[in-house]
Amino acid sequence: MWTGKYVRSPLARSLFLNMVSEDEAAATETQEWYRCGPDLLGESVRPLFVQSHLDSDTKAFLKRSVDKSGWLFTQLYHSFVSTFLSPLVSRTSINGFLGRGSMFVFSPEQFQQLLRVGPEWRSDRLLDLGAGDGAVTGVMGAHFREVYATEVSPPMKWHLQRRNYKLLGIDEWQHTGFQYDVISCLNLLDRCEHPLHLLQEIRLSLVPSTGRLILAAVLPFQPYVEVGGKWQRPKEHIKVQGKTWEEQVTNLSSEVFRKAGFEVEAVTRLPYLCEGDMYNDYYILDDAVFVLKVSDNTSESA
Repeated sequence: MWTGKYVRSPLARSLFLNMVSEDEAAATETQEWYRCGPDLLGESVRPLFVQSHLDSDTKAFLKRSVDKSGWLFTQLYHSFVSTFLSPLVSRTSINGFLGRGSMFVFSPEQFQQLLRVGPEWRSDRLLDLGAGDGAVTGVMGAHFREVYATEVSPPMKWHLQRRNYKLLGIDEWQHTGFQYDVISCLNLLDRCEHPLHLLQEIRLSLVPSTGRLILAAVLPFQPYVEVGGKWQRPKEHIKVQGKTWEEQVTNLSSEVFRKAGFEVEAVTRLPYLCEGDMYNDYYILDDAVFVLKVSDNTSESA
């Protein structure tokens, strides 16, 4: 479940700030978003961990979210429309229709650090699977000559077309006759019916040797698929072992990804942020973001 920034009441916030300064409170909250115990990671994953930090772009997103959550009449309208439409269409489509709920996975600086590239780095083709409104696609897309995206929500498709991204069908991107230099699969693996089949198709669609997969997964890993406004278990199940973030990252790396024919190049811990509403300034989930390459020994991925 999404969790919010808690102290919304002016009185409660005033009392809280009497005990601790706003800067100290923010620092205490946000430093936990990026914290990892390297000693708790498996030996093979430990040297691959990249430490991320709260940066200016993340702060700017949080500030915009806080400002928008205070637009009372807009939030009341959003709440009314969402309540009316939720039995009929998906939450993603509602957000697309209302132009709300934009997501933040990483900043340009965090993306470059994870991929070990500079601001001027360029490549040919990016494919962003389940791109939503395209906000995160734009962070990556600045580095590519051609940007492709998939999305099932009609309102979100409209947002992607406005950004001039090349839309591909969910059964089309694998059969274009060309391959991709980078494929991003951000917080999709736990929300699709056939995640293992998806990983197999991604592996076959990457440029050999140099192609990379950027994969973000919310931890703890709890797969569900939204169908007609209701949540149900996916048809294909990935079991991720471990109770802590570090244990699940290790299990994903050494078991799930390895058996799918991938090996980890880098991994970091980032907050998966979503714009808030009249109840919370913003919502946050705990993400592990991986850079994966196709394993030299692909016999394990059969």
